[in-house]
Amino acid sequence: MTARVGIPRALFYYTYFPMWQAFLEKLGVEVVFSRPTNKEILEAGIRETVNDACIPIKLFHGHVLDLKDRVDYLLIPRLVSPGGYITYCPKFLGLPDMIRFSGMKLPALISHRLSLRGLPGGLSRFLRATALSLGIKNPLAQQKAISHALKCHKLYHRLLLEGKQPLEASTLIQKKGRAGRNAALVTAAEAGTGMPRVALLGYPYTIYDSFVSADVYHKLQSMGVSVITPDQISPQELRRMSRVLPQNLFWYYSNRVWWAGLSLLQRKAVDGMIHLTAFACGPDAMVDKLLELEAKKARMPFLTLTIDEHTGEGGVQTRLEAFIDMLQAKIENNRNGV
Repeated sequence: MTARVGIPRALFYYTYFPMWQAFLEKLGVEVVFSRPTNKEILEAGIRETVNDACIPIKLFHGHVLDLKDRVDYLLIPRLVSPGGYITYCPKFLGLPDMIRFSGMKLPALISHRLSLRGLPGGLSRFLRATALSLGIKNPLAQQKAISHALKCHKLYHRLLLEGKQPLEASTLIQKKGRAGRNAALVTAAEAGTGMPRVALLGYPYTIYDSFVSADVYHKLQSMGVSVITPDQISPQELRRMSRVLPQNLFWYYSNRVWWAGLSLLQRKAVDGMIHLTAFACGPDAMVDKLLELEAKKARMPFLTLTIDEHTGEGGVQTRLEAFIDMLQAKIENNRNGV
């Protein structure tokens, strides 16, 4: 019988899921994703989590509950570091233990350490350990699956760089689609189409989860706005910004948001900025203040949208409309020399 491995559609899902899917399917394993976030999943996660947890952690518990009775294994890695001194959020480091001791009756967890610090080949080591946990010991089968997964991972992030959303990029990979152009800093949004250009800054698991974010991304697009996210800033540009600062942060996703915001401000690549932040996220609160101060110095319109389990779509829609109206008025005044 084919083993079924569950992948929760939350947190690191938006960074790694095409790679994990490609790897597991190449090994002959059935991959099962939790359903897209809905009210039921969110409320289930809230019941299983301590009150002071941030909404992404509450949501992750809900996605685990959605999967646990449908799979033989849950893939919940212990994400430590993407390289160098930078680490993932402490809740990422402790996530396997948080889930394991939550009191939920769970299938077996695959929770190997994933760290790119030190020796090269951290992703390969993690994938090999995952194969062994599934009882797949053939080195050739492991290596073929690893090579396939790493190619998919590279293509996925190239498609994100070109402005594709995660599910759209994943579909193109499944169809063996190919990206159209290479390492541009942002999409054609910078070319100047006359539409307001807005940076939507935040962690991928808040930006791309349409339920918990009140679908801000698509709301902006429906208003005729050209949206730029941190995933559309090239790794080279992010590294450049990391070197111009006297001090960087410790956390991977926080640094990506911070560097992306600074790059867009420095190049005057957008007309306004929106920071989508999760209530009760400590690193996010720090990033929000840093971005606000830099935007103020650059005279860049800046809006903070804080989301939690009580966020309503109506309030978000009203704030977005007011912000975009203000941007359009500013653009029109600049054209008329006012």
